[in-house]
Amino acid sequence: MNLTGRLDSFSDAFAKNFITFALGLIINCINGFFVHIYFKSQVFQRDPRYVLYVHLVINDIIMLTACVMLHILTYSVPLGFGTCCVLLLIVIITNKNNPLNLAGMAIERYIAVCRPLHHTQICTVRRTYILIGLIWAISSINALTDVFFLLVKRPMLVFSKRVICHSTENFACPHVFQVVTLSFVFLTVIITYLKVFFAARAASTATKDSARKVHSTILLHGVQLLICMLSYVAPFFNLLAVRLPASRTKILFSSFLVTNVLPRLLSPLIYGVRDQRFSSHIKLYFSCKCCKAKKVKRVSPVHKRFK
Repeated sequence: MNLTGRLDSFSDAFAKNFITFALGLIINCINGFFVHIYFKSQVFQRDPRYVLYVHLVINDIIMLTACVMLHILTYSVPLGFGTCCVLLLIVIITNKNNPLNLAGMAIERYIAVCRPLHHTQICTVRRTYILIGLIWAISSINALTDVFFLLVKRPMLVFSKRVICHSTENFACPHVFQVVTLSFVFLTVIITYLKVFFAARAASTATKDSARKVHSTILLHGVQLLICMLSYVAPFFNLLAVRLPASRTKILFSSFLVTNVLPRLLSPLIYGVRDQRFSSHIKLYFSCKCCKAKKVKRVSPVHKRFK
């Protein structure tokens, strides 16, 4: 993911790798904690909404891990072309999964508010897993197309070479698929938001509050989508870096953090902190841990007397 691994001094390279590793570890620990909470309670596993949510979080964990590995490896050891392609494929596929998953979550919330009588029939856990499988299949199509064009254009001997591990250097396929996908997701989020917004205005007082929460959630999905689109703005930062050679490495590193690392923290903050059911389970989890710790402290002196 880094184009300038050999242009930095040892201290700069160490600082950048340390920051990347530390941020990646912290964000993955936070995301992993929310995944742990999800699997601790069967209530979440029976709700399609939370199934899609935890898939989004796991997808972010995979993507962030691959990004951090790429960033550190490009500084430390020269990468073979095959290893680089595998890591880039993981990053590209998981990056494309995000907007499609957000579209599925927006549609599920739309059905919950505008078609509440059909929600339990349409949005089942089994169909949610099928949707997740389709998301991975659709996202893989573009990545595998890149690999196909790569094998056609370049000889097999290229797999034995050491390369700069960056998608623009190794995959040169047009970004038509990305534009179509993001346009579809953007329209889906906008339409579902408007539908839920008007349903909230026409709803009774009893259901108006829940409808408002849902359309604000879909609005947050739109914000997440815009943040996902930051990865497609990264080439403009690269052009800016070329015109400012003195600050090139700093611009590229800042672009990497803003477009690939920091957005992975957004999903747990939106659902884990804002969602009442999830936040209540988090509080219950920590309260149970505190109670166990207090019991251990109370019991330990008693054991010491008998020794």
